[in-house]
Amino acid sequence: MTISAPTVERSTRASLAGSVVGLAVLAAIIAAPWWAERASQRLLIEFLYTLALAQMWNLLAGYGGLLSVGQQGFVGLGGYCLVVLGLQMGLNPFLIVPLAGVVTAIVAVPTGALLFRLRGAYFAVSTWVVAEVLRLLVANTASVGGGSGTSITQTVRGIPAWWRESTTLWIALALGAGATLAVYFLLRSRHGLALTAVRDSEAAAESLGVSVDRVKWYVYLASAAGCGMAGALIFITKLRIAPEAAFSLDWTATMFFIVIIGGIGTIEGPIVGALIYFVLRELLSDYGSGYMIVLGGVAVVFMLWIPRGVWGLISSRLDLHFFPVQRRVRNLDDKEMRS
Repeated sequence: MTISAPTVERSTRASLAGSVVGLAVLAAIIAAPWWAERASQRLLIEFLYTLALAQMWNLLAGYGGLLSVGQQGFVGLGGYCLVVLGLQMGLNPFLIVPLAGVVTAIVAVPTGALLFRLRGAYFAVSTWVVAEVLRLLVANTASVGGGSGTSITQTVRGIPAWWRESTTLWIALALGAGATLAVYFLLRSRHGLALTAVRDSEAAAESLGVSVDRVKWYVYLASAAGCGMAGALIFITKLRIAPEAAFSLDWTATMFFIVIIGGIGTIEGPIVGALIYFVLRELLSDYGSGYMIVLGGVAVVFMLWIPRGVWGLISSRLDLHFFPVQRRVRNLDDKEMRS
């Protein structure tokens, strides 16, 4: 009888197949300016930056255990970087996207110092309060347009339309795919193990030597930077910005909806949730306010009866993982055992 030793592995057949499909999709999106219509490209851009936002909220709440309802504050700050760095300082709008991530991460340091004194529902409500304070500060600053906002068309003036739209698409792809891969590689690292331990039990993680506060800080700053970069890209596509739009609670509500129906605490969940969200939006957008009612009803149904989301349900039943982060012990070869 021949006995083969068990092996420890992370990759699965599904993840290998997913990698092939993912590369093909990435190649198709990169080439989209040469084969897709403008309307299709704009839809792709919106999907990708929405995916980036959802992944950042999922990292914060699903893995870090920090339930925030104020991420729109960082989206708005990222958008207003276009006004300060673009209109007033004359920087290239596409260069502003990564700079917006740096600016929002810097702003997140003092706000995080205040928020981390709170826990649970108090933390969640306070994130919204911080976002409202940022909105009011911007709305009462005349140099950035005040409450009525301002046009940012001048920031893209001189850039040919084809290059502007193509570059916007490629940056959106970098944000959407980059956010997904960043979360994936983070969770595969020792920092990811610490993050998961903190999410499951702060007391147990701290007893094992994990610096709980440091892990939460890293996640909070990373999420703020991601939302800031997405915010800058969003308003490059809109070419006008106002406090009510930039700091709208709708941004966080969209992140929440996508992650909840897709599957919180999974990397695949925000991707599935974003696809479902855009399908529902396209199907129901003609029904006016009824569209929002249906989305709210769907979210309530999922929270009550499918709390793990669509992907959580699929992965638990089929043991399917396109982004495996846990090590697995492969079973012994039955044929060799029988021989």
